[in-house]
Amino acid sequence: IFSIVVFGSIVNECYVNKDSQNPELLCIFNENESACSYGIAVGIIAFFGCIFFFVVDLYFQQISSVKDRKRAVLLDLGFSGFLAFLWFVAFCFLANQWQRTTLTRGFAQGADAARAAITFSFFSIIVWVVLAVRALQRYRLGTDMSLFATDQFPADPSAPYPGYPVGSGTESTETYQSPPFTETLEANPKGYQVPAY
Repeated sequence: IFSIVVFGSIVNECYVNKDSQNPELLCIFNENESACSYGIAVGIIAFFGCIFFFVVDLYFQQISSVKDRKRAVLLDLGFSGFLAFLWFVAFCFLANQWQRTTLTRGFAQGADAARAAITFSFFSIIVWVVLAVRALQRYRLGTDMSLFATDQFPADPSAPYPGYPVGSGTESTETYQSPPFTETLEANPKGYQVPAY
């Protein structure tokens, strides 16, 4: 959402006419086209990256290969860290260019959008750092089997390994459970004769 606010506000309101005599649209950030382009580019990259990793998170439990899961978590970690850095650069660049901007009558119209882009760039730094830390925790959790088999094991790591399921639907407190097929087999079932050779 923050990326939409940043690139949306820059695209919609940060290109303005300096005055009524000059019809050319200029970037409001100190008339520096690079500042607007960088903010838009980082916002779009972050938006599509969020969509991609949202889909990866939805299908994460269905990834059967441990190596593929590890790659997905490492990709998430790297992308989140890289985007936190890009947002930091965007915040510093936009804030610096805004500080150097002299507000004319035309530029004053887009001032709120410029301030919103700078503010949400700062908030994006925090969000992407948090996402990178969460991905790092998830990666460190990879040595624990709960990352790879969350449906089969209890959440408590000190809990015992579950035994065979009991037919009544309740688990027994015994440490040993017999296998599910415990019928006693007769040596010679009725009606069957062992052939003599």
